[in-house]
Amino acid sequence: MKYLMTIILMLWTSICIHAQELETLIQEGLINNPSIQKLDYKYQIATEEVNKVNTLPNTEFNFGFMAVRPEMEMPMERFSVSAMQMLPWFGTLPAKKDYANSLAEVELVNKTIAERKLSLSISQLYYQLYEIKAEQHVLAQNKTLLQTFEKLALSSVSVGQASPVDVMRLQIRQNELQEEIDVLNQKREGLQAALNSLMNRPLDTPITIAVDLNFPEEEPIFSNEMLAYNPELIKYDKLFHSVEQSEMVNQQEGKPLLGVGIEYINQENSPMITSSFKDMIMPMVSLSVPLFNQKHQSVTVQNEIKKQEIQAQKEEQLNRLTAELAQAVSLRKQARIKYNVQEKNLKIAKNAEKILLKNYETGTINYDEILKMQELQLKFQRNQVGALKTYYDQTVLIQYLIQP
Repeated sequence: MKYLMTIILMLWTSICIHAQELETLIQEGLINNPSIQKLDYKYQIATEEVNKVNTLPNTEFNFGFMAVRPEMEMPMERFSVSAMQMLPWFGTLPAKKDYANSLAEVELVNKTIAERKLSLSISQLYYQLYEIKAEQHVLAQNKTLLQTFEKLALSSVSVGQASPVDVMRLQIRQNELQEEIDVLNQKREGLQAALNSLMNRPLDTPITIAVDLNFPEEEPIFSNEMLAYNPELIKYDKLFHSVEQSEMVNQQEGKPLLGVGIEYINQENSPMITSSFKDMIMPMVSLSVPLFNQKHQSVTVQNEIKKQEIQAQKEEQLNRLTAELAQAVSLRKQARIKYNVQEKNLKIAKNAEKILLKNYETGTINYDEILKMQELQLKFQRNQVGALKTYYDQTVLIQYLIQP
């Protein structure tokens, strides 16, 4: 457990060190999201069901009176009143209560799963917004660089060392970069609306995004055993337990019901009654025996099949989560490799750019080559942004899979 908590702490630190607002967004979403509220109401209903099943059957009252009295010398009954209470077999009510509690636990796990999926969705949208902002920053930097090149080209044109076409190419490229910045603005608005909708707040509410992210120095090690804490697997344990509790209730309901009661009979006065008590009080006991219990036997067979089904579903889910974890870990490592390669390429491209710019002093600068080198740098920078976004996307997915 200490090892697992260390891994979680490393993940959480790597995610939030540059994005403190993300946790605030997640907490707001967990409080305000209607889907979470709906599941919380279902859990409250399931919890209240415990009180419902922990009660005795209705008490039965009967009242009868003599509507038509025959002429008889014997004393006649005027009216009778009786009450009967059926009692479940010993242990039936606790079994029903345990079963209701097990169903409430399933609803609680469903809520937990929904909360974690919501946190994952908010985090992934957040990092998509980060990617857009980082790309816009890179595009703006490159546009500023092209403006510097444009000034150099204009100076070269004035002394006959460059063609006006070179200036036009630089201007066209600046327009293209501005177009990409504007398109990303529209994309950002759509993602921002989607993120705000998860938090159930106005779609145009501004969202602060981290300016930069970095890779942690070391890659944590993950094992499949950590998946045991995932609520998607715990849910099947809770379902299995609820079937076991259902069978306990079924066994108890297959036992006799005991009834206790009392009946009072009021009689009219008669000379035949010599006792001082003319009315009668009669205690009653009844027993309801399920002689034909094929129904309960069938339920037992069904419950056994349900348990086998739940075990199969859990194995299927475990295989899926294991594959997802392996894929996420692999994509994280790939993202780090891609980022490092792009970093090397970017340094080479910048050195090449410096060499090209030195030729400006000799009047032999090639603006076509400058543009090509600038496009390469932009490509490498955007690839780095994409690699970082992928890394953190997979990080929050791993956190979803292994977090206790």
